Amino acid sequence: MPSSGHLGTSKDRPSIAPETAPNPPQIRDGLGLGPNPGRDAAAQLPGIIDALAEAHRPSNAPFFARLGTLPPQIASDPKLLGELYLVYQAAMHATRAAVYYLPHLDNPAMRKRKLQIFVDDDGLANGDTHHYQLTRAFQNIGARCPIGDEEFGDAEELAPHLDTGTVEFVRLAKTLYSRSLGPWCIVETMSDDWMRALALSLSKHFPNIVNEPYFADCFDQHVEERHAEEAIAVTQEVLRRRPLLLAETVKDAETMAGALDGIWVAMDDILCSAIRRHEAEVIG
Repeated sequence: MPSSGHLGTSKDRPSIAPETAPNPPQIRDGLGLGPNPGRDAAAQLPGIIDALAEAHRPSNAPFFARLGTLPPQIASDPKLLGELYLVYQAAMHATRAAVYYLPHLDNPAMRKRKLQIFVDDDGLANGDTHHYQLTRAFQNIGARCPIGDEEFGDAEELAPHLDTGTVEFVRLAKTLYSRSLGPWCIVETMSDDWMRALALSLSKHFPNIVNEPYFADCFDQHVEERHAEEAIAVTQEVLRRRPLLLAETVKDAETMAGALDGIWVAMDDILCSAIRRHEAEVIG
């Protein structure tokens, strides 16, 4: 499991530890493309994506540490768990759905490789999917899920149920994924980190959560690592044919990484609101 760190909290959030706020590197400024932007584009991609992933490492977000240290009476609140589920599932749903719109992968060989990603998410044994697995994982720890599985549709269908920031993320995911392969690369590269951080934080309160198929199957089968390797490899193949796509690929990856930061902030806001409500009830 990755260790949880801190990127800093706003002044109205309960403090959990002394924090510092690093300045993420300006990734695009370090590309060194020179006068021929297409030169060695494919070779540059893995290092750029790794640097972005490190600068936006999800497990460093305050949300995960705060979740792990919540008082038990707050952590077990069905309403709180349902609110966390809704934001997280909406974000994951948006990226799963957006994969179907990936560009530049239209020849038969690429379509076959893309299909395997679809199967890993939406074609599991006995009609199961990662979406359904995640729902069951939260229901099994007592979450009161605000909406049903089949109510997760497009952004406009979800909008009435979500905060403004999460709605923007859901809309952005489809836009970015359909424009370049960068967002796919960065999401797949970071997903193992945030899944392990979430499993670790929840396991402090619900030890059996790590045995839920949503987590256990991914970790045992190294699903997210495989997806990350495949996303990078596929994108490198595209860049070898169309090296001028590198700048757009990196720009969209960076935008997506920043948008994911916002999901952890939204989930941290939910925790902080729950803590304030609990403190008010104790005082009252």
